[in-house]
This record gives sequence, structure tokens and C-alpha cells, in this order.
Amino acid sequence: MKIIRHQTSNGLIQHAALQADGTALRIDGDLFGNYSVTGEAVKLGKLLAPIQPTAIFCIGLNYRKHAEESNAPIPQQPVLFMKSPGAVQNPGDNIELPQHLKSDEVDYECELAVVIGKRCKNVSKANALDYVLGYTCANDVSARDWQIKRGGSQWCRGKTFDTFAPLGPCLVLKDEIPDPNTLRIQTVLNGKTMQDSNTSDMIFDIPTLIEFLSGSTTLLPGTVILTGTPQGVGAAMKPPVFLQPGDKVIIEIEKIGALTNPVVAEA
Repeated sequence: MKIIRHQTSNGLIQHAALQADGTALRIDGDLFGNYSVTGEAVKLGKLLAPIQPTAIFCIGLNYRKHAEESNAPIPQQPVLFMKSPGAVQNPGDNIELPQHLKSDEVDYECELAVVIGKRCKNVSKANALDYVLGYTCANDVSARDWQIKRGGSQWCRGKTFDTFAPLGPCLVLKDEIPDPNTLRIQTVLNGKTMQDSNTSDMIFDIPTLIEFLSGSTTLLPGTVILTGTPQGVGAAMKPPVFLQPGDKVIIEIEKIGALTNPVVAEA
């Protein structure tokens, strides 16, 4: 099942289940508890990020070819950083290039996002997927100058500006994606394909990441895990390709769909 989150014309925020014919049925209840798909058709309003994360854990250098293009050694364990939940952006809404803490090196990164559905701690790789609610597309937008040169050796500043975590367009429940490490993943910038890979190139697969992240750590329902980006980021191009006002970025993942965001300068 594909689930979207939207705001109705009278301001209510609801989830709905997309149907094969393009219509949607209202969902009652809590996605992380008990919920049901009603028979009531809904008129879709403004599309929102499919969930509001309780936390966003991000994995760096998790594709072999991306590590190679970055001239970085293959990690021996997952490389972890975090984004603020306040960085989440909706499908179709703007990615804002920072002007107050100015960045001239803002990059795109297509990523498969995992949504944790049940509270978990110290789970094993063997049963890690039991705790997954579903999957969505993410763009790990990154200000490379703040990430690398001005971040004090930490990545969070360059990764967590407002609008730097677009999610969507929908949440695909895990029963439709039994193996998340077999999906084609792409970034298209202004009509040109920049990243084109498969989640099979991950160094640490999804179950391994959940086992690692839940080690001595409670993952709450609604936790989002960004699982890394493949080769083809703008910073690795010669010359580098960074986002500019007027650009349009599309993140597309097989079986999920396309997440589209225009780019503007921060007001």
C-alpha cells in the first residue's frame, strides 16, 4: 500500500491510501499504532511529507562507488550523522539555498529513506525488517562548504539547514518492497540524469543499518533513516555542479515514485 499525507482545503492534516486508479481513501487512526483504511474517498489537498519524523539518522559513504568518487576508504562500520526534523520539506515545495549563513556549494543526494514503525532497541539483523513501517524517497541536501570547510569536522551544520530533507511523495509499506536492496535510484537535475544506481551497491544493507543504529539506542516509531547516496553527486563533478535558483531536482526510486523540488534562494 502507498500512503500519502496531505492537508485538506479546510486545513486538516490526514493520511490517505492511494488506489490504482489514482483516487485515495481516507485513513483513520495512527500509522504507528492502530489504523484502518476507510471506504471514504477523499479529495486530495496539498501534498505533505508522508510523515513527521521523530528523529532523522543519516548514513554517509554507504555506496561503494560514491566512496570511490569521494576518494574515501570503504568504512568499516556505518558513518553516522543526523539532521533536525525541522529540515523536512514537502514534495513540490522549495529547497532554499542558505543566504543568512550563506552557502554557494549546495548539493543534491538521492537516498532511500527507511521509516521505523515500532519502538526497537538492540535488534538483530535477522529480524530488523520486522520494525520497518515502509520506505520513501529522500534528498539529503548538503551545503558542502559548511559540511567540509566550516563545520568544525562535523557534518550536521552543512546537512540540516531548513528544507534540506525533502521526503516523499508517498510512504510505501514494506510488504510491497520485500527487499529494499534491489531498487534503482536516480537524481535528475533540470532534465539531466546525475545519479543512476541501485541500492544493491550499499556497503551496509538496510538490516545491518537497523541493527547498528538500534545498538544500545532506542529507535522510536517515526524515526527516519537516510541510507546513503550513490555516485554522481555534484561535488564530484568536474567542474562541480551545485544547485542554483531556478533548478528543479527529482529523486526517483523504483517502486516508490518521484520526489520533485524546485530550488530558490532563501528569502
